[in-house]
Amino acid sequence: MKKQFTGDQPRLYEYELAGGWQVLAGKTDEDNDRLSIKLARPDDWWFHIRGMPGSHVVLRAKSDENPDKDTIKQAAAIAAYHSKAKNGGVSAVSCTQARYVTKPRGARPGSVHIRKESIIKVRPGLPVTAGN
Repeated sequence: MKKQFTGDQPRLYEYELAGGWQVLAGKTDEDNDRLSIKLARPDDWWFHIRGMPGSHVVLRAKSDENPDKDTIKQAAAIAAYHSKAKNGGVSAVSCTQARYVTKPRGARPGSVHIRKESIIKVRPGLPVTAGN
């Protein structure tokens, strides 16, 4: 399921993964800033394609459950899909918790600094649901 928000809210794509996990992806550099810096909660998971332009992607954390490996890989695949690597093969995606994503003072929109990253290799793709 995919929907797009408009108005004063950042323009985001929203996806629902199996198990009720929610994934958000920004459309523009400004939307990426708002998603990563303003909307993401410290325990959320943050993803971005490595070494090229792409959307910031957030996997919303649940208070009572950690995402399994498949959920993490699906969120990473969404990050690869919303990037310049969309039509490529296996791509490297950075993953960290949102608490480790910061915006350097004076940095241009969409630029962030991340710490404690893991690298996940995935093929770009969107979740397959009955609604797609």
